[in-house]
Amino acid sequence: MTDVVSTPATPAQRSPQDAPFPFPPPSAPPLLDHATRQIDKATLVPLSAPPSSTGSAIAKAGFVRRLALQPGEVAAVHAHLDRSADPAADAATWEPGATVPALLAAFEGQPLASVLPAPAEFAAVPVETLRTFGQAVVDLRGRRLAEAAAAPEPSDTALGSAQQSLHTAVLALRTLDANAAAPRLGWMNLERLEMAPNGIERGELIATIPLAPLEETAVTQKEWSVQSKEFSSIVTDSLENYSETGVTDNTELSQSTTSQQQHSNQFNITGTVSGGIPIISGSVTSGFTGQGADSQSATDSRKHATTLTQKASTRAKQEHKVTITTTSVTGSSQTTTRTLKNPSPTDAMRIDYFSMMRRWRVRLYRYGLRLTYDLVLPEPSASMRKAYIDLQALKDQLGPFVFPVPHDDITDEVRDEDPEPPVTHPPTPKEPHFQVLADRYNAQVPQPPAKVKTLRPTLDQPVPQGVRASAKVTVTLDPGYEIQSVTLTGRMTSTTGHLGQFTVEGSTVPFDPWADKTFTDELLLAPGGTNFLAGATGTQPILMTFDDVSTESLEFTVVCVPTADAMAQWRSDVWNALYSAAQTDYYAQQQDIAGRIAALEDELDNVDTLTLRREENDEIMKCVLRYLLGGSFPTVPAPVTAKFAADKVDTGHGAAFDTQDIQPGTQLWTLVTQYEDIVRFVNEAIEWENVVTFLYSYFWDLPDSWPFIRRLKHPDANRQAFLRAGSARVVLTVRKGWETRWVNFVENGTIDDPSQPGTPSPNFTIAQEIAAYDDRNYPGIPPANPGRSAVRLEDALFTSCADRVGPSDGPVVIPVASSEGFQPGSRVVIDSVTDTANDQEAQLITAVPDDTHLEVARLDKAHNGTAAAPFPLTVPGEKGELIAEWNEYTPTSGTDIQVTSNLSTIA
Repeated sequence: MTDVVSTPATPAQRSPQDAPFPFPPPSAPPLLDHATRQIDKATLVPLSAPPSSTGSAIAKAGFVRRLALQPGEVAAVHAHLDRSADPAADAATWEPGATVPALLAAFEGQPLASVLPAPAEFAAVPVETLRTFGQAVVDLRGRRLAEAAAAPEPSDTALGSAQQSLHTAVLALRTLDANAAAPRLGWMNLERLEMAPNGIERGELIATIPLAPLEETAVTQKEWSVQSKEFSSIVTDSLENYSETGVTDNTELSQSTTSQQQHSNQFNITGTVSGGIPIISGSVTSGFTGQGADSQSATDSRKHATTLTQKASTRAKQEHKVTITTTSVTGSSQTTTRTLKNPSPTDAMRIDYFSMMRRWRVRLYRYGLRLTYDLVLPEPSASMRKAYIDLQALKDQLGPFVFPVPHDDITDEVRDEDPEPPVTHPPTPKEPHFQVLADRYNAQVPQPPAKVKTLRPTLDQPVPQGVRASAKVTVTLDPGYEIQSVTLTGRMTSTTGHLGQFTVEGSTVPFDPWADKTFTDELLLAPGGTNFLAGATGTQPILMTFDDVSTESLEFTVVCVPTADAMAQWRSDVWNALYSAAQTDYYAQQQDIAGRIAALEDELDNVDTLTLRREENDEIMKCVLRYLLGGSFPTVPAPVTAKFAADKVDTGHGAAFDTQDIQPGTQLWTLVTQYEDIVRFVNEAIEWENVVTFLYSYFWDLPDSWPFIRRLKHPDANRQAFLRAGSARVVLTVRKGWETRWVNFVENGTIDDPSQPGTPSPNFTIAQEIAAYDDRNYPGIPPANPGRSAVRLEDALFTSCADRVGPSDGPVVIPVASSEGFQPGSRVVIDSVTDTANDQEAQLITAVPDDTHLEVARLDKAHNGTAAAPFPLTVPGEKGELIAEWNEYTPTSGTDIQVTSNLSTIA
């Protein structure tokens, strides 16, 4: 509900144009000034200045630096443009020895910023020339990327470098196009919504209880409020005006207004608004027509503010609910909250319940005017996304345990592909492969079975002598071993000198007569030609037969090797040890990664909202400085960092300057201070507390980054929008008094404050006009324009003059209707601004001679007043220009009751 009212001005404040007001003055309600709430807002008016091929020196220099030109690229682009038929390529611009190629070539490689050309040298370079050059660089790097990808053995490093170079060029070109197309200058009217409780009124009918004669009924009344905690918390924190959540009722108009605005910003398909002015409306004009644009922006601001509070009031009503339950009693009495009875035996009666509404007086003040400068910044949250890149990399490491070593890869052989041992004296032999795996997984593994074991069994009994004798040798093998071969060594002779015989059962040792016989490592073979007892395990007897033999010496040598089952068991044991060690280490790593993920998520998510807003504002400031400095930020250069590292100075914890090792007077340290003047100028010239940021969606970034950006999440909706922003439009508000210096800086690249710029620019004139308009219409704590009926001044002094005065270089006494309240030393705004003339000026009151005269220091213009049309004189009030005033209503917890009310008076 909106009720537009107007408070009458005092006789000293009323202008002829202000009376009469379109609405009758309301009765004086009890206004609670101490409970007044204020919400800052602003109205942005972009200006469409005439196009100019010159100027924008800072933007052009920044574009060239963001290209990150490599050695030889300017010459390659030069040759390409000479061969192209592009009419945009100016042959005279690119001919040998031309100024532009030489200027661009100075940025190739990584030159020191102190030797780069000054931004002022780009003021005369046409934007189209730089756009043509930038597109040629993009084409050149695209071809290089294609060549790198088509190489027989493409290198990941070369591909990554080519992709990054192309990405840099595309981003720089898009930034140049966006900044060239967007309106650069504008003005921002600083405004304030002021809401104060202004009494209680009876609201709508919520329940009616009819009672027949002598009827009695019980009434239970319940009342509650449903709060939307989601929006309440966002608003409470983002305004930075409340230290605790829930201090005020969510149904109050100020809370609902900020909540409604925050809700609108969250679901704006084109972006969100953040910064020092959380509520902003817009108005567009072409050219610089000061008074007309001001009138239009005031109208837009009033509509925006009225709509905002209307929706907030409706929101408050929807959140406030009242339920009344009635219970009829027939023949018995029941105790309830309240018992109602009609005492009349003949007449019916009616009990009417009404809601009680709180009335709010809402005023919209305009208290300042600022020149604005628009920038389009790519990836405003780029540095903040690095933490999410690290988080994603950690999450990618989480997963089920997979052991990549197969059983057959476990061997005791030495492999050529395994790493070489460190060089030692004497040299260390290369380890077998299973030990390499053990070292890799930090496991304790069993050693493999010995490759060969040699047994030399002895006779179980003395060698028998004589004819037809026998003997036995028992061989006992270790578990897991089998016989590979058996050899015999010994010498035999006959006992009688006759021919003797000897054999080993199961072997092919010849049972031939002989006199003397000698065996030297005689390999025993089975009848099939295989080794005697090959593959036998456990305990094996060797039976021998002697006939007329006298043995001088006899020895068996049994060679044993591991069985296939034993080797398989060893591989299994080694694999199990490696698996257990790798699994233990993997789970330890997974636990550590999970802890790091939890810590990083807690660091990212569990941050108070005010800190989030400050971090975002800091990032915007850093991006703006990077833009103005051409893509580089005044951080410590690499040579200085290398010098600090050589001196063992701690540079990783932000405490490097708290040490005796730093020598500010060194030549290296002078590299850090090369941007000092620019940084100081930007921080002084911009009102960072009033900077406004429009965040644009992820698709304003490069398509390759879309999948990652869309998955970024944060519990705070504003931070999530900031992280997902593909680019941002930043509206810088120029501090009062710095308008012409700022335009000279961005247009010509100079920081000085000349009376006339070196290169004429229409933007310089616009800045002068806005500064002059602010001086006339917003001096000190700015006043309004009292000559227009659409506005009034709050707490202002107003009078009028019906004579003709000025101009004059000395003091002037002005006859006025009344000088009551005017004080020497105050600034008075004289005359008004109309659609056809601008005769307004602000001068200092030097004296108040009497009740009908004021003396001012001088008059720069002539002011023609008549009895029918006097010109106004105003001393601005403290609150500024009142451009709109209305009432809003929100429900309260109170309920009003009336018996048989008049139906014609019920709303």
